[in-house]
Amino acid sequence: MAKPRPDELVFVPLGGVGEIGMNMGAYGFGPERGRKWIVVDCGVTFAGPQEPGVELILPDPAFLEENADDILALILTHSHEDHYGAVLDLWPAFDRPVYATAFTEAMLSAKRESEGIVEDIEVKPMRVGKPFTVGPFTIEAINVAHSIPESCALLITTPVGRVVHTGDWKLDPHPVGGPPTDTGRFAQIGEDRSTPIALICDSTNAMKDGTSPSEDEVASTLEALIASSTHRVAVTTFASNVGRVISVARAAQKAGRKVVMSGRALHRISGIARELGMLEGIDPFLDQNEYKTLPRSKVVLLCTGSQGEARAAIARIAREEHPEISLNAGDRVIFSSWAIPGNEREVIDIQNMLIDRGIDVITQTHGLVHTTGHPRREELKRLYDLIKPEVLVPVHGEAAHLEAHALLGLQHGIETVVHARNGDMVRLFPTTTQFPGEVRVGQLYLDGNVLCTPEESGVKGRRRLSFGGHIVVSLCVNASGQVLAGPETVIEGLPDVEDDDESLPDIVRRAVTGTLKSIPPKRRNDPELVNTALQRAVRSEVSSYWGRKPNVTVFVHRV
Repeated sequence: MAKPRPDELVFVPLGGVGEIGMNMGAYGFGPERGRKWIVVDCGVTFAGPQEPGVELILPDPAFLEENADDILALILTHSHEDHYGAVLDLWPAFDRPVYATAFTEAMLSAKRESEGIVEDIEVKPMRVGKPFTVGPFTIEAINVAHSIPESCALLITTPVGRVVHTGDWKLDPHPVGGPPTDTGRFAQIGEDRSTPIALICDSTNAMKDGTSPSEDEVASTLEALIASSTHRVAVTTFASNVGRVISVARAAQKAGRKVVMSGRALHRISGIARELGMLEGIDPFLDQNEYKTLPRSKVVLLCTGSQGEARAAIARIAREEHPEISLNAGDRVIFSSWAIPGNEREVIDIQNMLIDRGIDVITQTHGLVHTTGHPRREELKRLYDLIKPEVLVPVHGEAAHLEAHALLGLQHGIETVVHARNGDMVRLFPTTTQFPGEVRVGQLYLDGNVLCTPEESGVKGRRRLSFGGHIVVSLCVNASGQVLAGPETVIEGLPDVEDDDESLPDIVRRAVTGTLKSIPPKRRNDPELVNTALQRAVRSEVSSYWGRKPNVTVFVHRV
């Protein structure tokens, strides 16, 4: 009789390991061909210039679909877009529960309502310090400090070993609007040596020495900047950073100012925070229609747009297009944030527009007006000492972050450090082994209202059009090869210089007529031959003039 296969605990990163954003990981327990799975986080990343027209990029759930019958649940560590932004697009197909804290559940509900999503999901409450069981997994949420309320690390316990999955965290001794990271609980986990421990850990700031500044240091800076201004103060920050909103509100109250809020995301998230009792002692915020009723020295404007979004409040204010709000020379604008990579140009453009109008613009170069929500190297080492893991798997970062984190773990004496990437399968226990590229991973694009693969999206063609423009040629040919109509041309996205001896439309027409004359009449009734000849001729002639080959489409209609 064959021996039963042993139970194993495996980890499969499906996103966020080798990149910033799109975080999604799966944990499997059981024998190799009989595992049950839980999923941790289901996030998005934002499209860049290489994906024109794409709204969001999501992890491809193909591996989960292949194992759909054995998927038990999704557990969310917190409600930043890069950890929960794909839930409503991807998770309804699995018809399995989602475990989330009250704040994250409220954020999901508000997101579903604001985006008009019909499909719903079952959300089960997850409470810090209250373990719950999902199949063979026992899961406990542990409070960690981060830049959004109710962020959690997860202790995942199985018969063969335990995992601490940190999510996003830092060791902030004085966070605003929430408790500090529960180092006491981490120490208890480290003291229990009944089963081995693997640490799956945030690597975002693993290249930075020291410790991350505390949120209350930012609060002190904001208080001084608001108190010292003689005119209006506007503050733009991440809408999800409730602690920062609280700091601004407290500073405004201390300075005898009212807080006016502008931006749907700020209203939505602060409304959730107030309903959950997170804004105790904070005066109600005023809406933007009350802005003009307040004296110039008695207002603090809290607004969206810290990442340079064109339709957000601060961008419209900078362009003097906002219907309710204006700023004047001598007013102060504080960018209590830093630009996510890829957004720098848009943010700088807004700041320059404000500076040109005599507005005092304050950024992190002027003082501590923002701080990270992720741990630096000394905080990582402190966590190693608390948990004492046998295995470290750096996640949540690009290659440079992951490798810096891996080296730090090795230098600190962690026995086994795994250099994982998306698609690897890592057997954590009973023996640690890495199987590179074991699992199919990839991306899905949210392109308008359509969820599709990169190949289906047409983005490649858009990029081609953006560099080469488009020329359309249309003509009608009869059975004898005579041209009955045309050629008609449409030219989009190519230079048209008036002073040139020959215009671009003239060059295209010359290329078309010259090529048609060179084709014997009897062969002109072959649409495919004519199409190919005209396409090559137009591309060649325009390339000689322009220095680039355009995209050319030819329609030959046989009459």
